[in-house]
Amino acid sequence: MPVAPESRARVLPAADFRPNPLLAHPRIQTILASKSPRRWLWRMRGSRMAALARLHELDCGDGVRLCGWHSPQPIGTEARGLAVLIHGWEGSHDSNYLYSMACRLHAAGWNVFRLNLRDHGDSYHLNREMFHSARIAEVLGALQAILTLDAARPLVVVGFSLGGNFALRVGLYGPAVGVVPKLSIGISPAIDPGATLRAIDNGPALFRRYFAENWERAMLAKADAWPGHYDFSMHLPINSIEKSTAQFVAEFTEFGELRHYLAAYTLTPDMLMKAPSQVAVITSKDDPVIPIAGFDGLRAVGSCVAYDVTEYGGHCGFIENFAMETWTEKRVLELI
Repeated sequence: MPVAPESRARVLPAADFRPNPLLAHPRIQTILASKSPRRWLWRMRGSRMAALARLHELDCGDGVRLCGWHSPQPIGTEARGLAVLIHGWEGSHDSNYLYSMACRLHAAGWNVFRLNLRDHGDSYHLNREMFHSARIAEVLGALQAILTLDAARPLVVVGFSLGGNFALRVGLYGPAVGVVPKLSIGISPAIDPGATLRAIDNGPALFRRYFAENWERAMLAKADAWPGHYDFSMHLPINSIEKSTAQFVAEFTEFGELRHYLAAYTLTPDMLMKAPSQVAVITSKDDPVIPIAGFDGLRAVGSCVAYDVTEYGGHCGFIENFAMETWTEKRVLELI
């Protein structure tokens, strides 16, 4: 796919997102990303996305299987394209932020596939080896399988947080294996994972405990799915996300050291602006999990057709008002 010239690059002014002042605090925005009643609101609006959804196990190559939910347009309706959505760390196809985006895109005429990363969405039993964030090859394999399942084009990939990192890597590495998105969008993407680990550990205790408890539950679920194969007693309880990640890398991955592991999925602004397919980044200055400093040097030039930085939004929030309308959903529709 041709790289977009600089003259076509778009930047949306941060002032275009103006949340209700009572919802503007980054902790409120971040909590509402996962805990808001958006799923219920979409059901009240008569969304057909979930009713049309079907679960698929995907052959991703090398014996790896991932799963996800495919929601095509109703029979007789031509789709505008295919949107593949990727959740954040310890999220799933059913996470509120992802479910709401899926409903929005489906209502706008897109076929939607909500992909679960390895060991997410209760898929611990599908693969013996554990999830880690450098497993981009199997995500590309999943995309290849999804493209066989659904012929609608163009393809767009939208990811949140760690899923945003995966989505941007699809834009970087997908074309080499025949996966060529029209656009890959990272929302609050964790492009500097080392900085994210430190931000979680040094940030509000509420968020650190949230991530730690979710990870603890995931470890126990993995051990239950593979009796006798895993013993996490030396890893629990989790008190530091960074230290626990270092221990996890040393024991359960091929990287050995934390720095090698983080380097495997760190993305730089230069990489994004020179990607072989078009990418877009949406993030906020007040994100308590993704430090804005990691984006220094990124501009909406070259392959990066949009780089939106808002004053508010928290982590994957961007909630505009008490009706739980989400600015990023509108922005994604504009971009695609």
